[in-house]
Amino acid sequence: MSEHPLRPTRRAVLAGTLGALGALAATGPLARAADQLPPIGGAPPTDWSRAVIDSTMKRYTPDKIGGWGYTLGLYLYGQYLFYKRTGEKKYLDYIIAWYDRFITDSGISNSFNNLDSMRSCQMLPLLYAETGRKKYKTAADQLRKRFPSYPRTSDGGMFHATSKVGQLWGDGVYMAQPFLALYGAAFNDGAYCFEEAAKNIVVYFSHLREPAKGLLYHAYDEDGSESWASGSGHHSKYHWARAIGWFGMATIDILEVLPANHPRRAALIEVVQFLAAGYQRWQDQATGRWYQVVDRGGDSKNWLETSASSMYTFTMARGVQRGYLPSSYQAVADKGYAGVLKKVSLGSDGLTNITDICEGTNVGDLSYYYGRARKTNDFHGLGAFLIMNEQYMH
Repeated sequence: MSEHPLRPTRRAVLAGTLGALGALAATGPLARAADQLPPIGGAPPTDWSRAVIDSTMKRYTPDKIGGWGYTLGLYLYGQYLFYKRTGEKKYLDYIIAWYDRFITDSGISNSFNNLDSMRSCQMLPLLYAETGRKKYKTAADQLRKRFPSYPRTSDGGMFHATSKVGQLWGDGVYMAQPFLALYGAAFNDGAYCFEEAAKNIVVYFSHLREPAKGLLYHAYDEDGSESWASGSGHHSKYHWARAIGWFGMATIDILEVLPANHPRRAALIEVVQFLAAGYQRWQDQATGRWYQVVDRGGDSKNWLETSASSMYTFTMARGVQRGYLPSSYQAVADKGYAGVLKKVSLGSDGLTNITDICEGTNVGDLSYYYGRARKTNDFHGLGAFLIMNEQYMH
């Protein structure tokens, strides 16, 4: 990189990991796609991000929205991207109020014994940059110090949880690795942080990918002792949509801060290309969205899932914008964007609703994945929607 990755410039990234520190006004197909979308349920809001966030803030005060966890970290990161676009301080104040429930001058009380507990820390370097308050760096430092002792597989993949010995879940990379990469960029710790974050993408990918379908399995168990990992590859058997979406967003976010000359950069771009090819292949042509179990669209119990569809759309749109993907993928992303927006509506109370969002999900069989609750306004979906929509609003 010719510029320091956290120094504000006209070319700094708004809707990605470095959203804290600059603005990138997207033009061309990204902006045009948003302009050409048909009205939804009559006259839509001019800005669906604002509508979703305002609705959420009306439904929940910061002390009532929920406890420490990855879904709130995902959602509030999406709200932060909107704040960076608009500059309206009340949206940042809401985020700070939630974080200040958990972050004191001493940092945060958390053992960080699973990757899910780490996701909300993604905001800590960003809040430190916004406010200069030392406590956010103190808390970020605590998580950074946890990584050297955090357990790993023999090839360096971080366990999904200390209790899940030898297990790598595709969703886990988004919970920890973007934080690690951003921390390295923010606090001049790239030698360790960039390598660990990028290596985990590569290690996870080596165990989860299925080249024949262009998809990832949900999870891998190193010794194959889990009932779902009985095959020769020690991976689970099905391609759960959101796990693959988390993986795409994580890879994109790490690429946003990984130095241009980093030796693993090319491998991460290849991951984005692999995933995008699978997204294109398995997109439902009638709706533009993707199925809960991606490659089984013909099963009557399968269903089209909104959060993963948002994640796939974001990954492809950003991949085209950054030059990782051919421009032909823009049409695939645009179709996904239009499809997701069809799941957003205004209720009789004037508040937004986003439907068909899968609840939190473990590793399971087909009936388990098909039977997961299809929720409205679940934070998995709200956060993924905001990240996607902010990509399209610039």
